[in-house]
Amino acid sequence: MTILILLGILIGFISGFFGVGGGMVLIPFLLYFNFSLKSAIGISIVQMLLSSIYGSYLNLKHHKNILKDGFFLGLGGFVGGLFSGYIVVHIDEHYLHYLFIAIIMLSIYKLFKAPIQSDKIISTKTSHNRLQLFIIGMIVGLIAMSIGVGGSVMITPILVSYLYFEQKEASSLALFFVIFSASAGLISQMMNTQVMIYEGLIIGFSSFVGVYFGVKSKVIINPKYYRRLLITLNLAIFLYMVYKA
Repeated sequence: MTILILLGILIGFISGFFGVGGGMVLIPFLLYFNFSLKSAIGISIVQMLLSSIYGSYLNLKHHKNILKDGFFLGLGGFVGGLFSGYIVVHIDEHYLHYLFIAIIMLSIYKLFKAPIQSDKIISTKTSHNRLQLFIIGMIVGLIAMSIGVGGSVMITPILVSYLYFEQKEASSLALFFVIFSASAGLISQMMNTQVMIYEGLIIGFSSFVGVYFGVKSKVIINPKYYRRLLITLNLAIFLYMVYKA
């Protein structure tokens, strides 16, 4: 149990700081501790739901307008996530592993291309096409929940590169999206397979400590260094998952 608690605190900090649900980082750790990929996916979804709720609550103090666009983005994620359990049950674990690697590669590519600052940056105070946000959320939710990640690893590069959100604002919006996608993913997983709820709750509640300090740290860091750290995180996870493959 001590290992799970410490793991929860670490994952929570990463979740709050980078605006990710935490599954992208938690799954490699669980694989290291000899959990199967499908068991790790279930634990990850429980943890992501808890940490994203708390992290979004903290983010609202700094980005009060994420609820406006986040609702339609999240609603799409919820619809897509509802079908993820079917995919996990009927697709071989090795294919899910390779899909995980492909998503991380895409994220790294988009983060390298995205400008730190751009004249086209749009605040969440500006209205966006709600149908577009819903469709993006639905596609990301379906893929993300099938591989045990919240979807922020895909949502953040899309918001920055194509919808021109500021990097930190996009990460806050992406974490809010995880609430919806993880909720649907958990429902779908429980309907289609057995989920290790107990382990997920231990890691999830432990993550609250890390989330608090992660969100506080994100607010004060320079955007230039923030993006470098985000790319470094993705590269480290990519290399480990390739090794495991």
